[in-house]
Amino acid sequence: MTNKEIRELSNEEILSRIEEYKEELFNLRFSQATGSLEKPSRINELRKLVARMKTILRERELSEK
Repeated sequence: MTNKEIRELSNEEILSRIEEYKEELFNLRFSQATGSLEKPSRINELRKLVARMKTILRERELSEK
């Protein structure tokens, strides 16, 4: 998901996606701990995606003030 795609979403959609990705991230970390993780790079992808979404939310919050 690119920055442009994220910016097209509403705040509520972004927040719901963040929750989904955090849950997936938790499951991936659990799989990693048990040794059954197939794609370890997905953890970094999700972490960066969540950070990107939070940054865009923060930018919107600051622009409203």
